[in-house]
Amino acid sequence: MTAVDTGPVTLAEAKTLALAKRPKLAAQAMSKGAVPPASPANVGAERENLEKERREEYARRIREYTATMEIMKKRGARRPRPKRATEALEEPASFVPLQIFAEGDSWFDYPIPFFGGGIVPRLERLLGVPILNLAKAGDEARYMLGVEERTLLAQHLSQGCPAGGPWDVLLFSGGGNDIVDNPMALWVRDWNPALPPADHIHQPRFDTAKALVRAAYEDLIALRDTLSPGTHLVFHGYDFAIPSGRGVCGYGPWLKPTFDLRRFPPGTPRQEVVNAMLRQFAALLTSLATVAKVTFINGQGTLPANAWHNELHPSKAGFEKFAGIFYRELKKLYPNRVA
Repeated sequence: MTAVDTGPVTLAEAKTLALAKRPKLAAQAMSKGAVPPASPANVGAERENLEKERREEYARRIREYTATMEIMKKRGARRPRPKRATEALEEPASFVPLQIFAEGDSWFDYPIPFFGGGIVPRLERLLGVPILNLAKAGDEARYMLGVEERTLLAQHLSQGCPAGGPWDVLLFSGGGNDIVDNPMALWVRDWNPALPPADHIHQPRFDTAKALVRAAYEDLIALRDTLSPGTHLVFHGYDFAIPSGRGVCGYGPWLKPTFDLRRFPPGTPRQEVVNAMLRQFAALLTSLATVAKVTFINGQGTLPANAWHNELHPSKAGFEKFAGIFYRELKKLYPNRVA
């Protein structure tokens, strides 16, 4: 037998073994007929198909996570040798893998074709353990704690890790999509050169938007307290997004249109309004991280201007920096289980 057949495994080895145990999926034939005319029935059918695809994607992620984690728990987990290690070096010690799942938005679920995705796949590699990633790009905190997604969160918290045992950590990324894009025009005032840029925030309206985000986070904490009190919640703040007008794949821009509508001059005034809103968002999360087993990671000020892929999302190097911040925070929380 080889080392891959017995003994502790790395995350990459466990994923390979998990995939090998799954039957190959049959290729699905795709017909390319004429597009039917729009109708309520066709629109409804398309929505059902999209929802089916989303459920199937979630089910795939759960299957792959479960198979990988079961192998690592059964055989023991170890980290790969350093790239420059030689055969004479001592084999890396095995460890008890953390059981982590993630819910959130595109900072966790950035499309993989873009330089390997967002924070979660990079954090997996740093930790050497799989993370069950249930995040969905574009999701809003108020919907993540709405009826449907709240039900799924409650199930995962109450049932625990599908590979057995409770969850150690729930990573949560939410609220950014609640305060940007089209609705942002409601809480940014028309440009007035006599006012400081930050005073262009219509504070009562912005407070209403933040209140919805706060309600979502408060309910998440309450769910955790009731269903899985040992699970540590980890939140994060978004860095200072740049209203550059850059979108991606037909999505966005999310910031520039509001400033154009409100007749802002280009440059610093726009950035100062964005920074002020995001500082308020970070203050909101800081106030929530005063209860037991809740950690807030404030990464604001981490990314230089050249570390952004578009208005709202970091570049590869930017996501790597944020994954490193998460890694260091988890190491503080679990020093004996994170190398």
